[in-house]
Amino acid sequence: MTNWRDWFAGAAGARACIVAGPCVIETYDIAARVAEALLHTCQQLGFFYIFKASYRKANRTRATSFQGIGDEAALAVLQRIRADFGVPVLTDVHETHEVAMAAQVVDVIQIPAFLARQTALLQAAGQSGKVVNIKKAQFMSAEAACFAAEKVALTGNRRIFLTERGSFFGYEDLVVDFRNIPRMKASGYPVLMDATHAVQRPNTGAGVTLGERQFVGLYAQLGVVAGADGVFMEVHPVPEASPSDAATMLSIPEAQKLLQGLRQLYDVSSFVEPS
Repeated sequence: MTNWRDWFAGAAGARACIVAGPCVIETYDIAARVAEALLHTCQQLGFFYIFKASYRKANRTRATSFQGIGDEAALAVLQRIRADFGVPVLTDVHETHEVAMAAQVVDVIQIPAFLARQTALLQAAGQSGKVVNIKKAQFMSAEAACFAAEKVALTGNRRIFLTERGSFFGYEDLVVDFRNIPRMKASGYPVLMDATHAVQRPNTGAGVTLGERQFVGLYAQLGVVAGADGVFMEVHPVPEASPSDAATMLSIPEAQKLLQGLRQLYDVSSFVEPS
C-alpha cells in the first residue's frame, strides 16, 4: 500500500486526509476564508489538510455558465493560498497542455471524472512529478479506475489518489457503491470519498446541476466506515452565492461540524476485509 503521508511535509501522524475548498476560484478572499477556517479545524482534529479549487471550469453544462476569472489570475490565487497558509494545493486540468502550467503552482494535479480514461492526460499528469488525484468516472467500475491509475504509475510516478464520487443511476441521479472503496484500495493506492459531488443530481435544474446537500454527511461517514483514507468536499462561505455547485457545497460551519464527527468516526472505525 502506498502511504500518502510520505508525500507531503507535515503529514506524518495525521489520522486522515481532508481535501476541501470552493468549487472554483472566485476571489482570494473567498478562498482564504475557507482555507483559514478548515486548516485550523483540521489541525485541531489531527487531520492533514489540502486546499482544493478549480482554476477554470471547463466542463459546465451550458456555454453561458461561469467558467472562471482567468487562468493566470486564478492560479495566482492558488499560489497565494499555498504561500499564505502553508498548505498543499490541488486543482484539476482538462487538457495535456494545462499540466505544466498548473504544476508550477500546485502540489496535486486532479484528473476530472469525465476525463479519467484519457491516456495522454493521465500520462502528462504523472510525468509532472506531482501527486495525482484521479476521480473515478461516473461510468467506471473500481477495476477500471485502477487501470487509470496504472497509466499514471507507468510514468514512474506512484503518488496517486483514487477518489470515489458516485455512479450514474439513470440520466439525472448518482448512487454510491461503497464496495468501490475497498476494491480500489486493493490496488495499493489510497482512496478518498468525494462526499459533495456524490450527492449531485446531474442534468437537472434547466442546465444547472442540482443536488441533495442533506446527504453529504451521510456519504462522508459511510466512506470512512468503508475504509476511505480521507474525505473530499467542497466548501464555500455562502454556498448559495457560488457560481458553480451551489446546491451541493457545504458552508464553513457545516464543514467544521462534519469534520468533528468524522474524527470521532475515524477513532472507532477500522474496516476489515473479510477473509
